[in-house]
Amino acid sequence: QLQLVESGGGLVQPGGSLRLSCTASGLTLDYYALGWFRQAPGKEREGVSCISRTGGSTRYADSVKGRFTISRDNAKNTVYLQMNSLKLEDTAVYYCAAILYCSGPVASWGQGTQVTVSS
Repeated sequence: QLQLVESGGGLVQPGGSLRLSCTASGLTLDYYALGWFRQAPGKEREGVSCISRTGGSTRYADSVKGRFTISRDNAKNTVYLQMNSLKLEDTAVYYCAAILYCSGPVASWGQGTQVTVSS
């Protein structure tokens, strides 16, 4: 059974950076696209970014384009989200997910990691 564990969340000031990691166990991530989602208090979960199985294709929500970068290391069974120029509105719980394909159904969710942007 595929299990995903996120790490790297925390408290950061506006304009700062964080790198989230998500490592899988149980199954290889080679067969999945990988996505990052987030859910802010009182809001629905939204897609942030997605990367294809080979890493050759990436997608970003308009709100994070130019600031966030998704990458993956299949040898380490890990996906990353580098977040730069963080804004107050980036505050949320961030979840990684194994997806059959970008914009497709989620096969497995991580437990989430809190990112708080505050001065």
